Amino acid sequence: MGATTLAGDRVRNSAGEDLGKIEEIMIDVPTGRVAYAVLSFGGFLGMGNKLFAIPWRAMTLDEREHQFVLNVDKQKLETAPGFDKDNWPDMADPSWSSQVHSHWGPAETFDKDRNENL
Repeated sequence: MGATTLAGDRVRNSAGEDLGKIEEIMIDVPTGRVAYAVLSFGGFLGMGNKLFAIPWRAMTLDEREHQFVLNVDKQKLETAPGFDKDNWPDMADPSWSSQVHSHWGPAETFDKDRNENL
């Protein structure tokens, strides 16, 4: 699957609430792995929306519905560290990455949640 095919895909939570859409896919070049999906949330007709870097492993693909699932409520998303489209963070900065992962939790949490939902 090409990364460009994912841009624009909708993201919802397990309650079916719309959380926004994927704007970009961020790659960790040294490892060659997808690091984050940049999620656009809020606003109206693209105005006033905020962007959030979501750890890739925090989401699952619902192939039947052709959308991603992020198992959080809207409040957790609203309190996540975000940025606007004209002021992107340095995603290679370890302190920024630490802040994002402290909000969303360690990768092991995502793997545990996935295994429980299988």
